[in-house]
Amino acid sequence: MKILIHQFTVERDPETNLRTIEAAVDQAVAQGARLLLLPEGVISRDPDDPDITVAGAQPVDGPFITRVRELSERGVAIAATVHVQAGDRRTSNLGIVCDRGQLIHSYDKLHLYDAFSLKESDRIAPGHQMPGVFDLDGITFGMLTCYDIRFPEASRALAVAGADVILLPAAWVRGPLKEHHWRTMITARALENTVYILASGECGPRNCGLSMAVDPLGVVEASAAECEQSILAEVDLERIQRVRTSLPVLANRRFADPVLIA
Repeated sequence: MKILIHQFTVERDPETNLRTIEAAVDQAVAQGARLLLLPEGVISRDPDDPDITVAGAQPVDGPFITRVRELSERGVAIAATVHVQAGDRRTSNLGIVCDRGQLIHSYDKLHLYDAFSLKESDRIAPGHQMPGVFDLDGITFGMLTCYDIRFPEASRALAVAGADVILLPAAWVRGPLKEHHWRTMITARALENTVYILASGECGPRNCGLSMAVDPLGVVEASAAECEQSILAEVDLERIQRVRTSLPVLANRRFADPVLIA
């Protein structure tokens, strides 16, 4: 399966972002991709106005997600995260996958970015349930969001649940060693779980871009730079099987729920 990973700068105006997404869908169709992976929080963002994530949040049945569902009717599934209304002063950061006009998978971002002097939890409510997996054309996918990648138990849970591929929409903030953290953790999560990890990072003045496609042995098969860009990844189920035969880390696990000796 071919997957187009598209990174771009999310703008304040949702309609501008929808036009960018529509153009990426057209590109995915032209390149024979079955899935389009977008960054985190694609409805609205403004680095100078962090409250826009709350002000711009929409309901799941609102116009933005409705339009994304319509675009997925072109034969390309679309994965991203969006800020949706959560009923209080905060929103939830919802990972979504739309295919053939339907919302086929969703989960709330688990780990909020309360680190490096930022506090996402001031505006976003965390998820309380581990995400499940979903099937697309015989391939089993899982999904995490940005800061979730720093918590290895989340990726491991998806791999144990049967994930062949983990999708990672992100808005990874620039900073000292941050790009190194991004590349290192994506590669580690792919290798330690023998899965593909496909990551789409928002680019722009605050975030670093650097989208990646990493295979089950930690090989970077495609990568992007810091500007708006698309990369094409290909998931090969036979590659996964060969890797898991020679490196059966999932089968060799000894403790499903480790308990430390007091």
